[in-house]
Amino acid sequence: MEFQQSKLLGRLPKQFFASLVAKVNHKIESGVDVINLGQGNPDKPTPEYIVKATQKWVADPATHKYSPFQGLPEFKQAAADFYAEKYGAHFDPEKEAAILGGSKIGLVELPWALMNPGDTYLLPDPGYPDYFSGAALGGVKFETVPLLAKNNFLPDLKAIPEAVAQRAKFFYLNYPNNPTGAVATKKFYEELVSWAKKYHVGIISDFAYGVLGFDGQAPRSFMQTPGAKEVGIEFYTFSKTFNMAGWRIAFAVGNQDIIGALNLIQDHLFVSLFPALQRAAIDALQGSQRDAEIAKIVGRYEERRNAFVDAAEKIGWHAFVPKGTFYAWMPVPAGYTSESFADLLLDKAGVAVAPGNGFGKYGEGYVRIGLLIEPARLKEAVARIAKLHLFD
Repeated sequence: MEFQQSKLLGRLPKQFFASLVAKVNHKIESGVDVINLGQGNPDKPTPEYIVKATQKWVADPATHKYSPFQGLPEFKQAAADFYAEKYGAHFDPEKEAAILGGSKIGLVELPWALMNPGDTYLLPDPGYPDYFSGAALGGVKFETVPLLAKNNFLPDLKAIPEAVAQRAKFFYLNYPNNPTGAVATKKFYEELVSWAKKYHVGIISDFAYGVLGFDGQAPRSFMQTPGAKEVGIEFYTFSKTFNMAGWRIAFAVGNQDIIGALNLIQDHLFVSLFPALQRAAIDALQGSQRDAEIAKIVGRYEERRNAFVDAAEKIGWHAFVPKGTFYAWMPVPAGYTSESFADLLLDKAGVAVAPGNGFGKYGEGYVRIGLLIEPARLKEAVARIAKLHLFD
């Protein structure tokens, strides 16, 4: 017997990273020592204090039962306390916080919860590919907003056509930005709140790389901006802050109508997270070692950024120097597309990078470099690329 997939699944975009992984694996299987700069997965383990806390909670029989549908009140309180401490933003944990099995779930399910078929939302281009999955699953439309180098990869709100702004219900933004490494400014967020109020557009801030800021500058949370809670929400994941990518723990805070809709749809999809993981998440947020461990993580990525960008500069490959995330956004040399350049590096240098067109139309002309290996290996990757004489 054969069973056909639904038309809904047929609308889903091609999984960009799956095809990238397949290419890299094929090269490795052929015996090539591939330096993989195409990934976005933290390479170091979760801090030991979190692992030990998790072991303790997993052994506690009280955590073996179902969670409350909308998560442990203690976890929501810890999330609210974290935002009050770090960003001076205050939330009612019951009405203005939602627990998520990774922020991707919230980002993709939001159109189901808050939009109707045919509604429109705005997505950044280039941007995280799974934003487009939410549009396909929700049966909604989207318009892309270009992120251009001349604007430091911030959207030009004045350039959004009036008709598009009037039609939009939500606008997804991600700073520090994947894939460009750009960060948002206080001025930009203030302008964004005013724009959102003018057009009655909900702002969805994806703060996945929230602690990863360089040169002594901590990234701004959208929720630090006066009026932000009136117009939107922010997703915060443990994946990058605590090297907990595989743990799938996140939360959202902000506007109670948006949070309420997310909580309601999750009542029908999940019974929240394993209670032991929620307890461990509380310990991650409140542990005395938290800030020291975060500082180590940030310092490690900044060292890698400097090693890669400096090495690339020496061969004439000029970066948009990232101020956050663990990526470098690199221009493609003349005569190549993002895809052909990425294929050339893999075939001729054994270096894997993520082609920028996988992040949207305006990602063409760039490749994304993941700073997820040690500095010596990053320098070796640049040395291999130098031998191709593409930037002489």
